[in-house]
Amino acid sequence: MAKIGAPGLHFHDLRHTGNMLAAETGASLRDLMERIGHDSVRAAMIYQHQSAGGNRAIANALDAKINNADQDGDGSAGALARTG
Repeated sequence: MAKIGAPGLHFHDLRHTGNMLAAETGASLRDLMERIGHDSVRAAMIYQHQSAGGNRAIANALDAKINNADQDGDGSAGALARTG
């Protein structure tokens, strides 16, 4: 990577960063495995570090799902929120 002015940078560093960012969006383990071409759950788990960004992405996705269900008018939003 010296050609681009980053002599200590390796291709694997870029791959790792990309997959860490993908994991932070809330990507599932299966999504990460397919994205990086790993057959091993253990190898893909490297990218599943808990992070505030990942938790925020999951919370936002859940919020959007509940709000969309509520807008459908089919009563499913209440079913998502009820526990008993």
